[in-house]
Parts: sequence; structure tokens; C-alpha cells
Amino acid sequence: MTNANVVTANLDARATKSRQRQRIANRVLVYAVLVFFAILFLAPVYTMFLTALKTMPEIQQGNLFALPQNPSFQAFGHVWSEACISVRCTGLRGNVLNSFLMVIPAVLISVSLGALNGYVLTKWRFKYDNLIFGIILFGSFIPFQIVLIPMAFTLGKLHLAGSISGLVLVHVVYGLAFTTLFFRNYFVTVPDDIIKAAKVDGAGFWMTFYRILLPISWPIIMVAVIWQFTGIWNDFLFGVAFTGGENQPLTVALNNLVNTTTGTKAYNQDMAAAMIAAIPTLVVYVFAGKFFVRGLMAGSVKG
Repeated sequence: MTNANVVTANLDARATKSRQRQRIANRVLVYAVLVFFAILFLAPVYTMFLTALKTMPEIQQGNLFALPQNPSFQAFGHVWSEACISVRCTGLRGNVLNSFLMVIPAVLISVSLGALNGYVLTKWRFKYDNLIFGIILFGSFIPFQIVLIPMAFTLGKLHLAGSISGLVLVHVVYGLAFTTLFFRNYFVTVPDDIIKAAKVDGAGFWMTFYRILLPISWPIIMVAVIWQFTGIWNDFLFGVAFTGGENQPLTVALNNLVNTTTGTKAYNQDMAAAMIAAIPTLVVYVFAGKFFVRGLMAGSVKG
């Protein structure tokens, strides 16, 4: 090997090592930024949980990040079954049940209708189908506040005012625009030849929907379910506007509990109640969060 070849080999080796060091440095920088923001976002959750485990004398010392001296789940038990909310002293358990009675049927109905709308608007074309889709899509841009009076009037006419069933109807109507958009954009990526082949084999409208499209639509179904579940569970405005008394969902009861002015402010109970309200959405994202991005990306490219 000549001297020129040796020099070239040494230069190549140095360049390779330099690129490796640069990649490692970039990776360390990326992970450092991610860890920083993770700590930044998790700090409130950390302080909430610690505060819920502390007694009031410990909280009054003012150190939010200090570990509790005698950790206790007494605050959780109190707000679950004993806390007085709107002159009721049965805790949050009834409101948690109300939220589940609201969110489960609302999610199932809105996702089912959205899937059906997306199927019709992409695979069974008809006159003015794009106009109808545009009208449905317009619903996703309407602020909550604008529909309060029309919805209240409608629920009154249907004798559903102040009931959980009325709140389910409100969330189904409002969420239909989003679920239709999700499924329509996903079904556009499904080749029309599959639908034509199903028709040739004798499959009708419903069989094509249930046997062909739904089995391959689980990614976008998970997206719609997560979107609707978190949005409906965390909703406060519709809950406080369209329900009352024992039919109020958890978010409204949490607001009433936190804003209670009688007696000494129990911050540990407030934090415990907030943690209880956050658990369902945390569970949904922990177990199904990976499907959310996967489902969104599945409908982003056609072909």
C-alpha cells in the first residue's frame, strides 16, 4: 500500500469516527431535550400526587416537592364516598358513574355513525356528496358556545333536558363531524377495486361495510375512539349547561368540589379528586396511545 493510500485510509477512518461522534452528540442532545420537557410536563402531576398523599399541616409548610412524611390515601377515600358536593355528601362515585354512562354510549354511537358516513361518502358516491361532506365538516369548526342555546331548545322539545341521555345526544351530534372526517379520509385510501370486487361477488351495502371495510379499519377506529373518549370525558361546558343535580358528570362535580368555600380549603382532597378524574384518560392513552399516531398516519398516504 502506498503512502497516498495510507493517508486516504486514515482520513476516511477519522471522518467515520467524526460522523459517529456527531451522531452520538445529536442523539444525546435530542434525548436531553425530551427528558427536560418530560420533567416539565410531569412536574404538575408529581406535585398533585404528592399533595393528595399529604395532610393539611404538611401542605401548609409550603414545600410542594417534599415527600409526604406519612403518606395516606385518606383524601382519595374521602372525595370518593364522603365529600359534600352541591349539598350531596355521597362523594364523586355517583358522578364517575354518570360520566361513564355518558361517554360509553356517546363514543360508540358517534364512532359508528362516523364510520358509516365515511363509507357512504367515499364508496357509494351520489349527487352532491361533496357538498354534504362539506356541510358535515363545517360542524367541526363551530365553537361549543354557539350551539348552547339551540341545543338547549332541542333538548327541551325532546324532553331530555337535564338528563344524561340528553348529554349523550349533544356529544354524538357535536362529535359526528370529527368522526366522519376521520373515517372519510381513511376510506379514501382504500382502493375502489376492492369494493367493486365485493359487489361482483354479491356483497351488498351492509356486507361490504361489515366484511370488507371494518376489519381493515381498526387503526382509524382507535383514533376516533381515543379522540371522542378524551374529549367527552373532559368536557365541562356541555355538562354544566345541560345537566343538573344527580345527573352531573365528573368534571362538573370536580369544579363544584374545588370551589367549595365552606370550612378550611382542603388542597389534598382537591388534588385527589383531580387525580381520580384524570385516571380514565391516562389509562386510555397508556394502553391505546400508540394506535393514535399509527391510525392518523395510516390515512395520510393514498395507494
